[in-house]
Amino acid sequence: MSMFSTGILVLTSPLHVLPLRIAPVLTSAAQVVERTLYVHLHPGLNLSTGGQVRPVYIPPLVDLCTLISRLYSNAADICAHLDVRVLLSNVRAQSVALSGNNGPFPTPQTLSHSPEVVLTDFPIQDSGQSSLVTQCLQKYAGHCYVCKPSLSSVLLYPRLKEVEEDDPDRGGSGAQLKPLETFSDVVVGGTFDRLHGAHKTLLNISCLMANRRFVIGVCDQELLKNKVLKELIEPYYQRVQKLQDFLNDVKPSLKYEIVPLSDPFGPSISDPELQCIVVSEETRKGGEAVNRKRAENGLAELVLYEIQLLKDAHHADIEEEKISSSSLRTRLLGTLLKHPSPQADLPLDPYVIGLTGGSGSGKSSIAHRLEALGAVRIDCDQLGHEAYLPGTSAYHKVIQEFSPDILNEDKTINRRVLGGKVFGNQERLKALTDIVWPEIALLVKKRIKQAKEQGKHVCVVDAAVLLEAGWTYLVHEVWVATIPEEEAVKRIVQRDGVKEEDALRRLKSQWTNAKLIEHANVVLCTLWEPDVTQRQVLKAWSLLQQRIQKRQEEIKSSP
Repeated sequence: MSMFSTGILVLTSPLHVLPLRIAPVLTSAAQVVERTLYVHLHPGLNLSTGGQVRPVYIPPLVDLCTLISRLYSNAADICAHLDVRVLLSNVRAQSVALSGNNGPFPTPQTLSHSPEVVLTDFPIQDSGQSSLVTQCLQKYAGHCYVCKPSLSSVLLYPRLKEVEEDDPDRGGSGAQLKPLETFSDVVVGGTFDRLHGAHKTLLNISCLMANRRFVIGVCDQELLKNKVLKELIEPYYQRVQKLQDFLNDVKPSLKYEIVPLSDPFGPSISDPELQCIVVSEETRKGGEAVNRKRAENGLAELVLYEIQLLKDAHHADIEEEKISSSSLRTRLLGTLLKHPSPQADLPLDPYVIGLTGGSGSGKSSIAHRLEALGAVRIDCDQLGHEAYLPGTSAYHKVIQEFSPDILNEDKTINRRVLGGKVFGNQERLKALTDIVWPEIALLVKKRIKQAKEQGKHVCVVDAAVLLEAGWTYLVHEVWVATIPEEEAVKRIVQRDGVKEEDALRRLKSQWTNAKLIEHANVVLCTLWEPDVTQRQVLKAWSLLQQRIQKRQEEIKSSP
């Protein structure tokens, strides 16, 4: 079956049956759609009438919240590669729906990605119905959304568990469905980094409950300081853009206000029009704190609506059991975050990795692990010592620049004395690096050439100053080892026997983790146990081999 980038899944099963059918339906849909899957809910829709089936308003029900949570949870387990979005334009409180007289879709809604295929779980009694149902489905989708002109349709045939639809114990058609209480203005807060199923559940249920306005506070600045791998958190503007795209797809009729949060409360404690705050199990105490602040400010308490956390069936030992942004950031370690810039003058063999990181980051331990996997390690700290040896070009230039009093009795350069001449003096330090760094670069080139002659295919340039020295022209990719500053300080104190303030001063003189990661193609973190670092390195090495092979195949196939 052909694969489509974007599709709409129209779910027609009764509400009490849908939870049982979501997993097989998503499994089937993932075989057809590869990027974005919109989900349109219309329980009880009959697509076999042959007539013009038109969309209708569906009242918000408690069961819909459960269904949405189940849908995103199943999607995370079954088709995590898909961007699943539950659409709510046709879900609205009865009183609000009656105020409009043109139905939920007076004109087809434009989505951020134009659907190329429409799918449904609608069961057909015999194959002779297929053509009729397909036509009806296409017309229905066209009433609701702006689709590609050549819209395809697919009838899914999952193996569905039989359910007695009128069984009142299962909330069947004979049971009374409980309406969901809705509010004019709803508020939520969060980091919303790398929008995932738990975020989408929170946002969808909030949209379901909001009739007029939805306020979203997005953590920024101070609130990000203690986050795991905070340097990998997407920029604020990027997180906001993704939120806007998602929310405008889900329920464009709402008024959205997205605001930055520099404290845990934001507008939730000062906006008198807010009526409800949606929280999770772990943020309920934060919601209670909001109400205490509102009481102090003379404002009415917000209704706290709590949703359950989504369990992460794929979480590793260092990750949270729930679906979370921190776990997703952890999974980025060792992967290619951005494609390397083409280096036309750099031969593909050997493939050169530039590995850098601040003091205490575990950079050298990673280099040794890569060496054990078959890479040639080029230690730039060692090459720095070689550059100062008597008889070298740098040796004579350094003496000329800084005077002979930097020499030991054996005529070698006393690097401690030399360091005293440049410490705290940026101008003198630059004079030194302008002499030494080009010489180290020449030595790196020499080592790479030697590796090629030895038949080696990967080199790792272990260099703390890789980026500062401008040595990126020597490497195909930049890999960065990172560690939180407080952990780096502990390691430096323990390793070098210096005071905390001296360790911190050393780190402040180097590029920050955030600045290093801006230039990184791959990021690794040695915060956890050594076996965790090893797993990251093995993943990075395996993915690297795939990239090298792909590059080689592209070169062979090019004219």
